[in-house]
Amino acid sequence: MKKYMVQNALFICSVMIAGYACSSAPNTVTTDERKSDETKQDIKQTKQVESDVKQAMNIEQKAAQTNTTAQQVTQVSATGQQATQTEATEQKAMQTNVASVKSANVNPNRFNRLLERRSMVNRDLHDPDNPLLVYLQKPSEAFRDLPKAKTGNKVDWVKAIDAGKIKPRHDILDPSVQPMVMDLNIVMQVKGSMPDVVFPHKAHTRWLDCSNCHPAIFIPQSGANKMSMADNLLGKRCGVCHGKVAFPLSSCTKCHSNKKVVVKEKK
Repeated sequence: MKKYMVQNALFICSVMIAGYACSSAPNTVTTDERKSDETKQDIKQTKQVESDVKQAMNIEQKAAQTNTTAQQVTQVSATGQQATQTEATEQKAMQTNVASVKSANVNPNRFNRLLERRSMVNRDLHDPDNPLLVYLQKPSEAFRDLPKAKTGNKVDWVKAIDAGKIKPRHDILDPSVQPMVMDLNIVMQVKGSMPDVVFPHKAHTRWLDCSNCHPAIFIPQSGANKMSMADNLLGKRCGVCHGKVAFPLSSCTKCHSNKKVVVKEKK
């Protein structure tokens, strides 16, 4: 009897264990599936969030690029407006200058300031607002006793040296230095009907040392210097001094002084 009861008890236990195993196995699978589903959903949500963030960043970048482009366009338009305003201002200034030149009847070609004849006015040579101006000798007073000329500053400086009115210093530190005067005339033939040009070394070397002109302005060699009035008027060659500190180029006969000898052909 006891043996039978023990066997029944064991059978019942085995049945209960088998039933529990059968009932618990599906629950375990269901739980794993739920966990995997939740993990998948979390991954999807994370990816969705990442895509949303990327889209938001792209939108912000596009907005920033749009703002930058708008600012550049604004700057370009502002620059264009400024350029237009500058051009308009320059045109007005040019028109004003032209009008003032016409009204004053002044030669606009001012590269040779002594080309036009004008009376010597003291205010053109000094700053009128300088309080020490009263202590300076006026040019009209300084030049009063010097030989007169019709052009430039109205002084014949060569005659002033000949008359002993002025004595140029040939060394800034040593007043006893004597000039090396060179008495040599160079005749330059001129095409056309104008007289040939005579360059007197004597009149120049009484003022200047040879190094003032040679070799920077004139190469000391026959035929090495091409001369033209255009260069002179533009401040080259003779125009380095004449029209600035020497008589103007409008005094034609001072240079074109050698009359051409016309040789008639025998018939």
